[in-house]
Amino acid sequence: MMTTRRRWRIGGMDCGSCVGKIETAMVRLDPVQSVTVSMAAETMTLELHDDSGPVLDDITDKIRALGFQATVMVDGQATMPPSDDEASSRRLPWPESLDEILYAALCLAVGGIVAFVLPDYAALVMGIAALLAALPVMKVAVNLARAGSVFSIELLMVVAVIGAVAIGESLEAGMVVLLFAIGESLEGIAAGRARSGVKSLMKLAPETARRVTATGFEDISPAQLRIDDIVEIRPGERIPADGVLVRGAADIDNSHLTGESVPVACETGSDVFAGAIVTDRPVQMRVLRASGQTMLDRVIALVEQSEQHKAPVERFVARFAKIYTPIIMALAALTILVPPILFGQDWNDWIYRGLALLLIGCPCALVISTPAAVTSALARATRIGLLIKGGATLEAIGAVRVMAFDKTGTLTEGRPALVGVLVLDGGDEDALLARTAALETVTSHPLATAIVAAARDRNLTLPDIADARTLAGAGVEGRLDGVMYQAGSALRLGITPDDSLAQWLRLQEDSGATAIVVLRDGVPVGGLALRDQARPDAAEALAHLRALGIAPVMLTGDAQRVAARLAGDLGMEYRAGLLPEDKLNALIALRDDPATPGMVAMVGDGINDAPALKAADVGIAMGGGTDIALEAADAVAVRARLSDVVGLVRLSRRTRAIIRQNIGLAIGLKAVFLVTSITGVTGLWLAVMADTGATVLVTLNSLRLLIGLRR
Repeated sequence: MMTTRRRWRIGGMDCGSCVGKIETAMVRLDPVQSVTVSMAAETMTLELHDDSGPVLDDITDKIRALGFQATVMVDGQATMPPSDDEASSRRLPWPESLDEILYAALCLAVGGIVAFVLPDYAALVMGIAALLAALPVMKVAVNLARAGSVFSIELLMVVAVIGAVAIGESLEAGMVVLLFAIGESLEGIAAGRARSGVKSLMKLAPETARRVTATGFEDISPAQLRIDDIVEIRPGERIPADGVLVRGAADIDNSHLTGESVPVACETGSDVFAGAIVTDRPVQMRVLRASGQTMLDRVIALVEQSEQHKAPVERFVARFAKIYTPIIMALAALTILVPPILFGQDWNDWIYRGLALLLIGCPCALVISTPAAVTSALARATRIGLLIKGGATLEAIGAVRVMAFDKTGTLTEGRPALVGVLVLDGGDEDALLARTAALETVTSHPLATAIVAAARDRNLTLPDIADARTLAGAGVEGRLDGVMYQAGSALRLGITPDDSLAQWLRLQEDSGATAIVVLRDGVPVGGLALRDQARPDAAEALAHLRALGIAPVMLTGDAQRVAARLAGDLGMEYRAGLLPEDKLNALIALRDDPATPGMVAMVGDGINDAPALKAADVGIAMGGGTDIALEAADAVAVRARLSDVVGLVRLSRRTRAIIRQNIGLAIGLKAVFLVTSITGVTGLWLAVMADTGATVLVTLNSLRLLIGLRR
């Protein structure tokens, strides 16, 4: 059966139980094949075998009947709101958010005035006022029960309010409703704050793009851009797609993806990303990834998918909450019935205590304890350039005790750099480097690029060359001032080095460098050594990981001598000469080793790392890596900095600690007030305040994750 995917914008969700209510209601509908609700992104995605207008309207109405706002989205955008007449027919019969508080307060105020005027009917009037104030909650409870969520928090409230009115505690019943409305509003505000960092990402894409055409410029939607289109971006504008600069240079603010507060200098050939801001000069770029495939789109997609990968503790709490509420209701019933029936106690007194127990037993704080922390952590992660694919990954990272690293492009810069110059003819290093760089401008080989870059870093002027050409498999040659120069492999150029040059070449080889010789009219005049350098933050990052109890190990396909040198410099174990399959097997061996005390993570960036990234307990990709590595990984360090991997571990462990604190707060407060409610020390008012207070405390504690981590 063919299905179509439709999305809704959902407002009013403030905890995991809200998500559960919507999912429970949707899976009971015949047209719905699957449902995914994201509290962080405030969206619902349904797979439907019928997406006709009446079906979509019916789904929207059912969600609104549960107490949430719902709007169908078309092409990623919410549709226009209904007309006034249509809206009035669908509008909930009570105000939302703050208006709910005002509605409850108004009912109680009017009831209080009438009771003051008619004191003989005060109890009846306040009872009616309390029930009227509770009407919105009653309607939601009924709709939730019809949708399959029978044991809801709203049902507990309704039972408690009706019971309190029945035993003559009308004023307390009304105050319970008012306090409940205040608590719901506070939860909504706190939840909105927690996901604000995530939602702000969705507003970064510009509304228009300025495409360069043969006749000038054309303003179009970024969704209309295609690969290889040329786009102009002016100062103050956001980049509409991922691409590469082809004209101009400018400082570009990438803080939305990298967290860097200072704009980065970019020139022709630099990669740029959708959502970044051009700060000072106009530039033109060629589109490499169009709408739907950009790094920003990936971030948003990961956020929306993250709640499908719930942390294990979150899944446990959700299952526990489903049986917890019926248990609390049964316990409250026993509290009401057993003392009067078996021991002849006062009915009103024990009904009151049972109702208080019912209210304090609301599981909202417990249910929100984990998702509030996870949502806050994911929001923080996106701000500091970390993408995490869900709560399960976030929790797993903190349990890692062995972390395997690819070498090239992960522990190292991934490109060669000049590390040594040998001069044999009595000249100086700069002169030899300038001549060699002039020769190497005729090729785009990585070694040649590194030599030219080294000369530019020293501000050297390159001499003019003539008859320059590449020597297949050997190097390059050309004439400088009428003299023939060659640069390349000593073996391939067919020379026999003298003792001093041979010794230098062996030394470079032993150190893991690649050496080339420079010839003048066939006679060696010097040599250059190039080597892929460790990232500037590699040693410090690995030291921090060891301090956190994580053992680093390098898995590389490079030669033994190259791996040994880098591993020695960084102080880590290594496995060398590994093919992709060997690297995967080495990772599996680490993961399955009984001596390994915890989970094993893999950090890499290349196509050959993808199998190991997938097989690890946690795969972490460096942001500059290949697409397949980014897809295979569970988390991405967007800035491609090893220090961010350390930050990822710290964020995970901090999140795990706050989740434990939240659960302790929720259960601890409930345990105390359950006892005081049964013993009659606390009543209905304090029961509601304790429940609301626990929920707000848990949420505020989770918001601490939005504060910066120590680097």
